[in-house]
Amino acid sequence: MRNEKPQHPLERLIFELKRLPGIGEKTATRLSYFILRQPDSFAFDISEALRDAREKLHSCVQCCTFSEAPICQICSNPQRTDEIICVVEEPSDILAFEKARQFNGKYHVLHGAISPLDGVDEGKLKIKQLQDRIKEGKVKEVILATNPTVEGDTTALYIARLIKFNDTKVSRIAHGIPVGAEIEYLDGATLGKALQNRVSL
Repeated sequence: MRNEKPQHPLERLIFELKRLPGIGEKTATRLSYFILRQPDSFAFDISEALRDAREKLHSCVQCCTFSEAPICQICSNPQRTDEIICVVEEPSDILAFEKARQFNGKYHVLHGAISPLDGVDEGKLKIKQLQDRIKEGKVKEVILATNPTVEGDTTALYIARLIKFNDTKVSRIAHGIPVGAEIEYLDGATLGKALQNRVSL
């Protein structure tokens, strides 16, 4: 069958690498040959790092990013305000915003965006956890910082409708960010401006 895993070691390695996002047949093949040319320790180090990450990193009980502790460093930092939550699609988006050094609130990671074509609906995202945080009464503003794509905009509008019933202010980062761009690849200055120029929904 087409979806069966190959038995040959090289073909199996290429097959597994192709499962990573953004990795096609050619890139997977190139990476496979690169790995095979390295000393044994190279592959063992990668394998150990993957195992450690899977065993030691878990979802932060507050913001849902990956963390070694039950509560991540940002959520447990008393110098950061609980009154503003910046909602992002992926954990990597947090790193991008932190590089901008323009935000002193907390984050919430959705782990994706609503995309019916990809089989992702609101139930598969960490939206309920966000609602639970807002119900605690500490949050005064929610900044929706999903990607400026069709899926990101759909997700932002859906969340905005869910949480506008209370006194929490809902804003969206400014669209100075190029349409179709992904937040994790943007520079700090661009993200800083987007935060400063956010608009209410």
